[in-house]
Amino acid sequence: MVLKAVLFDFSGVIINDEKIQKKLIDDLLLAENLRPSGKEYQEICLGKNDRSSFRDILAKRGRIISDEYLDKLIKKRSDGYYKIVQEMSELPIYDKVIEFILSLQTRNLSLAMVTGLFEREVEYILNRMNIRQYFNVIVAGEDIKLGKPSPSCYLWAIKKLNQQNLNLYLEASQCLVIEDTPIGIKAAKNAGMSVVGVTNTYPFHILHRQANWCVDHLMELDLDWIGDQTEKSPTMI
Repeated sequence: MVLKAVLFDFSGVIINDEKIQKKLIDDLLLAENLRPSGKEYQEICLGKNDRSSFRDILAKRGRIISDEYLDKLIKKRSDGYYKIVQEMSELPIYDKVIEFILSLQTRNLSLAMVTGLFEREVEYILNRMNIRQYFNVIVAGEDIKLGKPSPSCYLWAIKKLNQQNLNLYLEASQCLVIEDTPIGIKAAKNAGMSVVGVTNTYPFHILHRQANWCVDHLMELDLDWIGDQTEKSPTMI
């Protein structure tokens, strides 16, 4: 099938916000009278949405929390993240990201952002980058309850893209997902999509074993070649 859409993860693909995310997790643990561990964020939280991250990291410390309390923690995280990025004079955007997204404008492709962050955070950052107009839809943290590796976020992106363009008739095999974590790659694969792993968060040898293709930088992607390979075998690894 012909490649019709590119679906982007946000944290770790567009913006290098790992330090921000880790600080917010550490603040959460301190507020719960728990000492942060340097390894817990990477071992438990990378690639997950807030709901899964907070529940899992607190459960490891023996804390079982209600959904109502979890919602309060998620809002607190969102407010903290939004405040931090607003105060940054320069956002930690990955090199060549804007150039890559602009290069896609010469192709007849639909673009979607699929992320565990809240929509206001993503909208704010994309607008500061002057690239919001290039994304047809955003699937954000408030849209999906089941985090990755559930495929629901990527399947929801297909539904929204088809609603946005009634003539698109988009199918999973016509999508290319760009991810930076094994759990994100698994979510896209579970949705029946081909995946490019970009080595912003994990090394090449880890992502290469799980993604269909792997690159160090987005500008290394050859979409013509990938489109041909996707047409031949959308599940090729």
